Amino acid sequence: MASAHSEQAPPAADFTALKLLVAGGFGVGKTTLVASVSEIRPLRTEEQLTEASRPVDDLQGVETKTTTTVAMDFGRITLADDLVLYLFGTPGQDRFWFVWDELATGALGAVVLADTRRLADCFAAVDYFESRGIPFTIAVNCFDGVRTHTPESVRRALDLPPDVPVSLCDVRDRASGKDVLITLVEHVLHHAEQTSRDASVPSPKQWPL
Repeated sequence: MASAHSEQAPPAADFTALKLLVAGGFGVGKTTLVASVSEIRPLRTEEQLTEASRPVDDLQGVETKTTTTVAMDFGRITLADDLVLYLFGTPGQDRFWFVWDELATGALGAVVLADTRRLADCFAAVDYFESRGIPFTIAVNCFDGVRTHTPESVRRALDLPPDVPVSLCDVRDRASGKDVLITLVEHVLHHAEQTSRDASVPSPKQWPL
């Protein structure tokens, strides 16, 4: 039986490609989420953290982190014979934010990953998507040994509108990552209905994830 990350044949020429972003602060788990759900070996642009970067990159709470994404992560999920979902993980540090506008072009929506130990790190991502009218959800990555906060307490802390979904997840787990993406696309579909746009996406319950 093929593994979840086995290489698959490219989709047929006549297909719809949907684009989602995975955003959030430094060390929150973006690369891990893309890797856990991707059906192909994910593309990574990680570099080793150096002593020179320590004054720039705040490692509080993620002291064991040794690499960082400097451009993007990329993964793919085939939802149907004619429908493919592309995942783009954004870099988390401020100095790489010039990449965001390029990655956001054509994006259907975004997952903003949050770490409750460093919740302020996701403020900028929330502001970015709000200002550009890109639908987004918040997914709180539950790290081992860290106190778990309820979705509603996170919503209050981020001052989010009631229609923005907030969920808890473990980005290492494929099923948990799948639930995050389904929550996002359901939110995007609702947003599309609200704005009278046709998202051309099948019901998430029909997705062969």
